[in-house]
Amino acid sequence: MNEPREPGLIRRGVCWLLLLGPLFFLSYGLANDRAAARSDIGSLVFAWERHVPLWPWTILPYWSIDLLYGLSFLLPRTRREMDRHALALLTVQLLCVTCFLLWPLRFTFERPVLDGLFGWGFDVLMGFDKPYNQAPSLHIALLVVIWTMFARHVQRQPWRWLMHGWMALIGVSVLTTWQHHFIDLPSGALAGFLCLWLWPAEGKLPWQDARLARDAKRCRLSLCYALGAGACLGLAFILGGAALWLAWPGLALALVALNYAVLGAGGFQKGADGQLSNAARWLFAPYLIGAWINSRWWTRKHPQADEVSDGVYLGRIPGHGEASRFAGIVDLCAELPCGWSHAGADAGKTASTGYQGFACLDLVAPESALLSQAAHAIERLREEGPVLVCCALGYSRSASAVAAWLMQSGRCSDADQAERLIRLARPGIVLHPAHRQVLQRLGALR
Repeated sequence: MNEPREPGLIRRGVCWLLLLGPLFFLSYGLANDRAAARSDIGSLVFAWERHVPLWPWTILPYWSIDLLYGLSFLLPRTRREMDRHALALLTVQLLCVTCFLLWPLRFTFERPVLDGLFGWGFDVLMGFDKPYNQAPSLHIALLVVIWTMFARHVQRQPWRWLMHGWMALIGVSVLTTWQHHFIDLPSGALAGFLCLWLWPAEGKLPWQDARLARDAKRCRLSLCYALGAGACLGLAFILGGAALWLAWPGLALALVALNYAVLGAGGFQKGADGQLSNAARWLFAPYLIGAWINSRWWTRKHPQADEVSDGVYLGRIPGHGEASRFAGIVDLCAELPCGWSHAGADAGKTASTGYQGFACLDLVAPESALLSQAAHAIERLREEGPVLVCCALGYSRSASAVAAWLMQSGRCSDADQAERLIRLARPGIVLHPAHRQVLQRLGALR
């Protein structure tokens, strides 16, 4: 990263460490002591975990996270990045400790007596730790936040590969030091990504533009996703075992429901480059896989984009390398990443000029102001060459944007004429009454 560092960041980082350090030891110790005083502590362990080896030397990478925790505060370039990193770490601490207090678990394996340097490392650890504070693994949750910070700033090879290798080793070490059972790892990773999603390094916070949905369609969709989330989470905890993996799609669907109910399209954290944030990709992964399969299934007989007028094409969201024939893309899909590539564009073209995103929730009519902005972007990009206007399927949201462009550019006199022209090029478009009402309001403003 080439931007200059803001002044005073070292002092700011030290202040954050002076707050977070004591809080870590106090809250972690409190949760351990409360669990030790209870007689009803259970455990969650799979039979195959008996075969996980004890590698005493991995106590070194296990302990190294403490050093990396402190070093991570030397990396931010701005106050906002520093503060959001610290707030993510703070939220991880509060979330995990709350889980430890509400749902304490016990590690069940008895570690043999070890000597030498590695044995000393275990002795120091057990002088502070107890076999509780298991799921979600605070070690893994902190690792996710710290790893993300280092990955953002360590770009040169071979240091980048060494960094990734060491971070992965830290993740493995929670098992090979016999500190955690397996369930603690994925739950800890999800906790870490959830906190990164709450405090993204760049852009708006997910709740910054939050408002309760008043549109009946959004409310119904939110309820449907919430019911799906409840079903997945219920089956996960009732059936147990391998069914616990259903907690992941359950969390993903719960967040999608939250997006429809309150957060809006910004909850998917789609950036100016057409990609979702790293945290959003992992948190929403089960839903994203389903949405991508749905996109490809419904368009399997008609995968190509269709030219509507004057170099403006309407189609589904492109995958990697599928958009090289276009000089620009206007993307109205919030939930899927866009495989925008400017390989076929001019050498001087950048992602910011060739790609324009106007994220809209699926199955919901876009607002007229957003369609107007998309129409202006289509006309501007069209001057550089062919433009693809897309959403997940290329049938509704993107069709609305093309209709808005046809009206605002004077190619069509009203919404009905625009729809007829689009339908001639792409017969499968689906414009519901809500889409038509938005377009008619937009036409009335001309």
